[in-house]
Amino acid sequence: MDYRIEHDSMGEVKVPADKYWAAQTQRSHENFEIGVGIETMPREITHAFGILKKAAAIANNRLKSDKMTDEKLNAISKACDEVIDGKLNEHFPLVVWQTGSGTQSNMNANEVIANRGNEIAGKKILHPNDDINMSQSSNDTFPTAMSIAAVLGLEDKVIPAIDILTESFKKLEKENEGIVKSGRTHLQDATPITFSQEISGWRSSLEKDRKLIEIALPELKELALGGTAVGTGLNAPKGFDKEVAKAVSKITGKDFVTAENKFHALTSKDEIVFAHGALKALACDLMKIANDIRWLASGPRLGLGEITIPENEPGSSIMPGKVNPTQCEAVTMVAVQVMGNDAAIGFAASQGNFELNVFMPVTIYNFMQSVRLLSEAMISFNKNCVSGIKANKDKMDSNLHNSLMLVTALNPYIGYENAAKTAKYAYKNNISLKEACTTLGFLSEEKFDEVFHPEQMV
Repeated sequence: MDYRIEHDSMGEVKVPADKYWAAQTQRSHENFEIGVGIETMPREITHAFGILKKAAAIANNRLKSDKMTDEKLNAISKACDEVIDGKLNEHFPLVVWQTGSGTQSNMNANEVIANRGNEIAGKKILHPNDDINMSQSSNDTFPTAMSIAAVLGLEDKVIPAIDILTESFKKLEKENEGIVKSGRTHLQDATPITFSQEISGWRSSLEKDRKLIEIALPELKELALGGTAVGTGLNAPKGFDKEVAKAVSKITGKDFVTAENKFHALTSKDEIVFAHGALKALACDLMKIANDIRWLASGPRLGLGEITIPENEPGSSIMPGKVNPTQCEAVTMVAVQVMGNDAAIGFAASQGNFELNVFMPVTIYNFMQSVRLLSEAMISFNKNCVSGIKANKDKMDSNLHNSLMLVTALNPYIGYENAAKTAKYAYKNNISLKEACTTLGFLSEEKFDEVFHPEQMV
């Protein structure tokens, strides 16, 4: 491999000749060989740095054009666009497990954009610190990148995936109106419910989760940029924070604003915790929905068997013909991972000592993993399972009429205690509720038929 010599304040460093990064990135690459190639800083953060560095250059050009000239802005903007588009991903090799402020990732962005910008300009006009990092600090750029990545992930990935799955449940709900089945509580038989009512519970859960995410978004849209090292805004021109927020908004098409209190923005991660709490709520509901579906589809002969789901692949290497609810299992595993991520994010957010939180890379790593897993799991679940759910009406009807909890309809006529005796007698003697009720002398056959209508109990 060919190398070139780069230098920083600590001296000279050998850097691969075909890479745009420089000395500080190389030092981090060598000093933190933890999860290399596997737990790389999320690409959403890489791209967010492209957005914020372009926005910073625009703001600097407006506020101090003598230093951030039009020529520099043009080169920086073009290099940043390549970062945003993912064209320079290979030049961002650093892992999550580095400094807790994300300083090395900030410098990675500074070095790559400077070197690529100089290449675009055809001459060396950009310095990583003096130009790309102008009016900034790692301490305010990394939390800003976190906010940008989180907002884009929630608005452009998670919410659309929720909407797709919600629409499928709406369609399924409409298709199954009027089908009455047995309800279940405590995993035991309960009073009747329509299948469409059961589906409406799934659909409504997703709609609530969407609202919770929307509630979290405005707080995430407050940017730390402009606070520089400790929140005072040292070395940033007056108005830089507002100008850079405007530029980020224009680039992304989202309504970002500057954080009112930069001291809070640098050290507290409460907005991320709150937003991920909404993701955890979504994960909990997806766990419930996926479990309901695989229970209802259990069988095909010895389970509940009240619905069928698509048969996507063989389910066993030894049992021929076996098909498993694999999409449900994938969703529930994703849910478990998101719940674990929530614990990690909570612990990390509690470590904001004095003027800076130094658990930011692990926080956003877990957050963005949750965003990716949930959005992709919902798309897969919808495509490969939910869209193909079919009601087994005969099985639902059979289970309904064999349910002892239909005895609840008799409460107004024979009382709670006599209804309980009827249910227990029917179960013990393996007979119908009608036989039990009439044998015990609580109602005549004619009166039983008059008042006992399971379909009307919903």
